[in-house]
Amino acid sequence: MRWLADFCADLSLIDFWPVRTLLLAAALLLLVVLVWRFRDRAARWLLVPLVVAALALNALVGVNAYFGYYLTLAQALGVAEESEGSLAMLNAQMAPPASGIVVTVDIPGRASGFQARPANVYLPPAWFASPRPRLPVIVLLHGTPGSPTDWLDGGAAQRTADGWAAQHGGVAPIVVIPDVNGGVFADTECVDSARGNAETYLTEDVPRLVQSRFLTRDPGRDWAVAGLSEGGSCAIMLALRRPDVFATFGDFGGLLGPRDGDVNDPAGAADALFGGSQQDFDAHEPSWLLTHRRFPGLHGFFVVGDNDPEPRAAVHRLAELSRLAGIDTELVMIPGGEHTFDVWRTAFADALPWISHRLGLNPG
Repeated sequence: MRWLADFCADLSLIDFWPVRTLLLAAALLLLVVLVWRFRDRAARWLLVPLVVAALALNALVGVNAYFGYYLTLAQALGVAEESEGSLAMLNAQMAPPASGIVVTVDIPGRASGFQARPANVYLPPAWFASPRPRLPVIVLLHGTPGSPTDWLDGGAAQRTADGWAAQHGGVAPIVVIPDVNGGVFADTECVDSARGNAETYLTEDVPRLVQSRFLTRDPGRDWAVAGLSEGGSCAIMLALRRPDVFATFGDFGGLLGPRDGDVNDPAGAADALFGGSQQDFDAHEPSWLLTHRRFPGLHGFFVVGDNDPEPRAAVHRLAELSRLAGIDTELVMIPGGEHTFDVWRTAFADALPWISHRLGLNPG
């Protein structure tokens, strides 16, 4: 059945017209058969679910194409040929693999008490060399609704990191994709609140376990944090509050700071996340931090689609404030880009060489 696997791998769900044409043709054929072939009403009803299913799949393919989540049918079915493994397999690995490997890791909230879902960790081929090099780390944060797998599926982070590693002798940053929210529809905004101590989890629990288990470089200059949407807002906020952990950040389509949902309502966010404390809200608001302090040792990479109005305004403002606060800043606009994985996938690909250089690796 190799031909079927190849077909699934080659059938794009982003260039969705071939798939939608097939589904619409199937629905039309079933309708014709339904009307002309079966005169028995009971027999006709047997075909109705098939017609509805074909039309529903057609709609789902269109939605996926808009958000750019699954690139191919194989990826949507969970049979894409990307390297995954377990920690036990890593211990048995005798030689560097041709491409990086993603492992699933439980990161307990020992300091935070945060109940997190399993994280994904990308290990480049160089990690398996002997002697093992101490590599820098990029922490990638998802949005809400979302999960750590978003960066592997819609974000194509493994494919992007593998491409960079292939150009640099297998060397690339370790990419850690932790849970931000504790649930698909939860929304912590990466702060410590009644919704969970997400900030402590991301700045203490995650670095401690990752460094000890994967023997990475020390947090700080050699660690970066980046994210999409909510994760982008989180990334700049965490770097400004904890530059001792993250000296480089990437904000891909984030808002101005922690917000309750998608509404830019600072007062509502202060109430929902900080019990109404304006002082606590300000201490987590990037624009406030950037206008009251200087950050000459930080590096920030901003990306946003020019057709994504509110994040576009937020990213432009934060990029300008970052420059004024002494941050080494880069801003990239994606022409025609919206609030989708098409933008975030491109954002990580654009940011990876720049961030890697700040982490001490050859940008190439």
